[in-house]
Amino acid sequence: MKFLIINGVNLNLTGKREKGVYGTATLEELNARIAAYCEENGDEAEFYQSNIEGELVNKLHEANEGKKFDGILLNAGAFTHYSYALRDAIAAIDVPVAEVHISNVHAREDFRNVSVISEVCKGTVCGFGAGSYLAAIVGLKTQLN
Repeated sequence: MKFLIINGVNLNLTGKREKGVYGTATLEELNARIAAYCEENGDEAEFYQSNIEGELVNKLHEANEGKKFDGILLNAGAFTHYSYALRDAIAAIDVPVAEVHISNVHAREDFRNVSVISEVCKGTVCGFGAGSYLAAIVGLKTQLN
């Protein structure tokens, strides 16, 4: 299977900011771990990161064209909590999307307990660092098979 991993706002700073929350691994290191996991399991991974909401929406639309991906993992960062544009983009496409978070958003500030994208995603995994992405891959594969 082929997965698109989309990381949103501020995730380019992973490993550099709030290390107690997000850990010390950089986004590149997390991506390498995810890519290795996919390769070990006969899957493929493509990665994309943007701090711009509209670019994330465009990537979701693009991912739906030609059905080149079996599933999408989306860590929208703070956009999770208020981006109806991302929510509507997920609802508009046929490729299943899993919501992913490095930290346990439910153990943080109250505003992080609300996700406007959850209801249009196949599932949500949070709190396990890079393991959240790996668990989401397993979850999507289970649903797709």
